[in-house]
Amino acid sequence: RYAKVINFGLIYGMSSFGLAKNLGIETKAAAAYIDKYFQRYPGVKRYMDQTVELAHAQGYVETVFGRRLVLPEINGGNGPRKKAAERAAINAPMQGTAADLIKKAMVAVQARLDAEKPEVLVIMQVHDELVFELPESAREWVKAEIPSIMAGVADLAVPLLAEIGFGENWEKAH
Repeated sequence: RYAKVINFGLIYGMSSFGLAKNLGIETKAAAAYIDKYFQRYPGVKRYMDQTVELAHAQGYVETVFGRRLVLPEINGGNGPRKKAAERAAINAPMQGTAADLIKKAMVAVQARLDAEKPEVLVIMQVHDELVFELPESAREWVKAEIPSIMAGVADLAVPLLAEIGFGENWEKAH
């Protein structure tokens, strides 16, 4: 739990105060976790610093696919608003790219379903997951095809991976 809170918290710009509050620890201990994290993963710190610097220079950030978030307060806001814009600058390219990827996956999956398996229904999207309703007869096709369709929506430096789970409801599918 600590690792997940630290990983996501730092990427979303959580301070040592926020991390301490979230983990129920002293602020000094949280600051030590943050320092150790950035010592261990200097590339993350470099990405964060470079992204904020770029946002200051151009007034916006972009997703991998070019969707832009304009940050009007990155250079002109007061202290808290400027810090919020800097956190958004770090977060938006990652979160936005993830949103772009799931949108691309939904379009690609739906096109294949329409063409080959109209009885399989996409009923919901939750973060980076698609939830389907399907007859038992389509299970093997879904298992074989959906992960490759989803993983094939973009060619990135890090390969995309999509996994399938089955169950009578979303909880059981995990």
